[in-house]
Amino acid sequence: MPRKSPSHLQRDLAPIHPHAAAVDIGARIHVAAVSSRCDPEPVRTFGTFTGDLQRLADWFGQCRVTTVALESTGVYWIPLYEILTQRGFAVVVVNAREVKQVPGRKTDVCDAQWLQRLHEYGLLRASFQPQGEIATLRSYLRQRERLLEAAAAHIQHMQKALTQMNLQLHHVVADITGQTGLRIIRALVAGERDPDRLAALRDGRCKTPLATLRAALVGNDREEHIFALAQALELYEVYQTKVAACDERIAAVLERLKAASPPPAVPLPPPR
Repeated sequence: MPRKSPSHLQRDLAPIHPHAAAVDIGARIHVAAVSSRCDPEPVRTFGTFTGDLQRLADWFGQCRVTTVALESTGVYWIPLYEILTQRGFAVVVVNAREVKQVPGRKTDVCDAQWLQRLHEYGLLRASFQPQGEIATLRSYLRQRERLLEAAAAHIQHMQKALTQMNLQLHHVVADITGQTGLRIIRALVAGERDPDRLAALRDGRCKTPLATLRAALVGNDREEHIFALAQALELYEVYQTKVAACDERIAAVLERLKAASPPPAVPLPPPR
């Protein structure tokens, strides 16, 4: 005799977000889905131009949508996210990997419909999205990080050119982009080849003996290697200029955040 289920398990599961929508993000098209109770055509396809995104937001408004789920696919979701938040929708950005791990999907349901159904029943976990000045600060910090990564590649190019000329500068100084290293590299690019004059450019804080530094600067320079060194140095300095510009923007955002935040009622303890 089969066991009877308790009455509270026989009741239908109530939606958590009855006016939920979802968008399957793509590079050229976005597939949006709403509940079948909101529109007789619950799944529609929109382009990625700004006008298309505005029409998508208008459709959500006509369907009385209050919250929208987006998959965080690359950076393609960002323009739609910004438009929807400006329109007043509560936008939830979810990880596509977590969505795929939810069991029970039917094969005849498209990605947008499945995402909408999961969001409707509160089965999606939102990714953290900072707001306001914090989002601006994070963008500047990420841009600065990318610039530093690109600059690091040109440091390696300078080391390669020095090695090809058998100038062992990067073996006798801790950092070729420090005061001593950059002075010597700039002098090499400018045409200086005398190891005594190059070693005399050592910074006073450099711990490498003058004789060791001079011996490391005796090499076999060739025109093509000097050319590669000059280009790597120029590109490295360009990136340093861009990093400095990012630092100015970051400092400005931090000042705005400091001005907007009231001082703490209780003074903070001194750092250990």
